[in-house]
Amino acid sequence: MKKIGFLSFGHWQNARGSQTLTGQDALLQTIELAVAAEEIGIDGAFVRVHHFARQLASPFPLLAAIAARTSRIEFGTAVVDMRYENPLYMAEEAAIADLIGSGRLQLGISRGSPEPALRGWEAFGYASSDDSRSADMARVKTDTFLHALSGAGVVPADPKMTGGSGKLAIQPQSPGLRERIWWGAGTRQSAVWAAEKGMNLMSSTLLTEDTGVPFSQLQAEQIRLYRESFAAAGWGREPKVSVSRSVLPIIDDTDRLYFGDGSGRDTQDQVGYIDGYLSRFGKSYIGAPDAVARELARDEAVMAADTLLLTVPNQLGVDYNAKLLRTIAEHVAPAIGWRPHAA
Repeated sequence: MKKIGFLSFGHWQNARGSQTLTGQDALLQTIELAVAAEEIGIDGAFVRVHHFARQLASPFPLLAAIAARTSRIEFGTAVVDMRYENPLYMAEEAAIADLIGSGRLQLGISRGSPEPALRGWEAFGYASSDDSRSADMARVKTDTFLHALSGAGVVPADPKMTGGSGKLAIQPQSPGLRERIWWGAGTRQSAVWAAEKGMNLMSSTLLTEDTGVPFSQLQAEQIRLYRESFAAAGWGREPKVSVSRSVLPIIDDTDRLYFGDGSGRDTQDQVGYIDGYLSRFGKSYIGAPDAVARELARDEAVMAADTLLLTVPNQLGVDYNAKLLRTIAEHVAPAIGWRPHAA
């Protein structure tokens, strides 16, 4: 059975038309949208993490609040930039949020997307590596993070305090969390690496590579290679895969005011440079619900994935986005095999 969740970038701006004027607005509205999404039957509430920007940043207080206000919906990130993180402190925070949520945390991590700050992780106290993007540093930190989540000892015990030797694990531990870590992969190669590490796969609306084939086909190939590599690594369980899409069904004048009616839009992928790499960007799905449903059902990567994350225009407020999610749940998502979670 497929799952669907919303993905909020958590923008705020004191601008005309915005319902999200401050950082407090962005945080509280994200919590309220998670509550509303749970009532609709949506499966997940996810947030994008950025630093030095008017967007959601360090996510664990927010995730813990969502955990406390909900009882069923999964919650998580897409994604946390590991270059900015202390992996052991992060392992403690993740376990706490997961325990508050009774095992519902789905934590997406990665090297991260381009940031407005130049080597912003250095301001957080982490030196850059020889790699210009410090992707290798992110992977080293990820290894430490996964090791800590597994319950392994990470620091020598002080015999004067503990009465013995050996190594101490981080506390608390949350059973099963290690298997609910996702890697945000921007290429086929990084998806294979995630499989070898036993992480689930998050694939977004862009890939930082281009082979000339349509985005959905390239992403479907990434998913296939990932699943093959996961099986070959012998993890002994089924991995999970999510993809993100911008889905905007038009049903009334308010929708048309914001997004038009879908006519005249570019129905093709876009190709451009991001972070110095030729990249392919997936299209948005805008139009009448039945037309959007047919398009999504033809998207190879959407049909190959276990979870579809729907990017929401969070600055339009909770009521609008709850209506958007309800429309998708009732008129679009059934076309890809989704059914609402029973109350």
